[in-house]
Amino acid sequence: MKQNRIRESEPDPRRWTALVILLAGAFLPPLDFFIVNVALPSIREDFHASASTMQLIISGYATTYAVMLITGGRLGDLYGRRNVFLCGMLGFAAASALCGFAWSPSALIIGRILQGFAAAIMAPQALASINAIFPDHEKSKALSFYALTFGVASMAGLFLGGALIALDLFGLGWRAIFLINLPVIAIAAPSAFVVLRETRADRPSKLDLSGALLIALALAALIAPLIEGREQGWPLWLVLMLAASLPVFLLFWRHERSLEAAGGDPILAPSLLTVPGLKRGLMAALFFYALAAFWLVFSVYEQSGLGRTPFEAGLAILPAAAGFVLGPFASEHALRRFGRYSAAVGMGLQAFGLFATAALILSDQARFLAPALFLIGIGQGIALPNLLKSVVQRVGKTRSGLASGLVNSMLQIGGAFAAAIIGGLFFAILGSATDVQSVGYAYSVAAIAIALCLLLAGWLSAGLFPSAKEVPSGR
Repeated sequence: MKQNRIRESEPDPRRWTALVILLAGAFLPPLDFFIVNVALPSIREDFHASASTMQLIISGYATTYAVMLITGGRLGDLYGRRNVFLCGMLGFAAASALCGFAWSPSALIIGRILQGFAAAIMAPQALASINAIFPDHEKSKALSFYALTFGVASMAGLFLGGALIALDLFGLGWRAIFLINLPVIAIAAPSAFVVLRETRADRPSKLDLSGALLIALALAALIAPLIEGREQGWPLWLVLMLAASLPVFLLFWRHERSLEAAGGDPILAPSLLTVPGLKRGLMAALFFYALAAFWLVFSVYEQSGLGRTPFEAGLAILPAAAGFVLGPFASEHALRRFGRYSAAVGMGLQAFGLFATAALILSDQARFLAPALFLIGIGQGIALPNLLKSVVQRVGKTRSGLASGLVNSMLQIGGAFAAAIIGGLFFAILGSATDVQSVGYAYSVAAIAIALCLLLAGWLSAGLFPSAKEVPSGR
């Protein structure tokens, strides 16, 4: 494979073709998170499954994905991002086939967990490879397409799932939502083998297995209760699991410090967090993804408050989808105009849009929501690529896989926190009420809370300085 290696300083001549393949790998994980939500009623009817089983079909994927992202990113640094990307993609295909041909709820849950594992191996390589193969002056454009992919995948999941079930292709019903991944991967995987050039750390070493296990346990103890807690009514075992996450994190950190001091290669080197602005950038990513709670509370408002069908609720979100698609194309202009404040400007637009939706709903003017929703979408499209660039470029290209895993993990943790805390606030205010005024008030409080988180993320991102060219390049 030596002939496929490139020097980190040389741009890959096929980088734009490679980008299309990398974006296919970035597209599938969020698509398969959102698409399943639409199919749950059909799956439940087919298997006569319980509500807790349905929750596991969602949370099994989401938890495994979030838990394994840091390890997945590190694997690419050590063993080659193309190799790991291909392994993750083929694993995702096998897991999708298991889900599509699942003969029982248990088989489907196992398939979803394996999907989450494979997605966490595959997804960080896309962002890390973009950072490695694109020169600085092209990264903003490449990351804009990366952010656009996230937006398109999220919105496609809401519509594609319903369309595939309605079409009932070959009599597959809900199974088509998983099997649709196979032709995509059948094209993308061979193309990746031919087009992608290998990049990895200059000094590859063995994976820190103890560190990988400890960080996985710590993240599982933190994220699983956040995802399951509200649905399960916060039983004692989940509370104890959440409480155990802190000592496991401390044990992980002590292990990493000891290994680095002994000259080893930890999965998350403590010295990495001394890179100027990295911790601040990761905290910005944590608060930025509070927007994940918006999709939950807005959907409940549309369906429970206004009495709309899931399809009608999906149509109502189209202005945000349009903004999400257009936003990344405006991100480069925002970067040239606002510099390091561009991510903060995008988050400010999101916050303004959220405040506006709250004001309109409280004043019974929900029919005028479209412009506010568009602002939320375009702000997201502007903020995400500039935030990703400001975080990932702070470390050297040889560690960009780890940085990619870190920032993606922080986004997932932020989304889980938001769903648990802001979602919990929404349902606590709502109680048993179902009238449009009560649902609208609960939504408005939640929207304001999300907007405040975005303003905090914007303040953190505005302080991300110096630029990547002024920080150490890593080893």
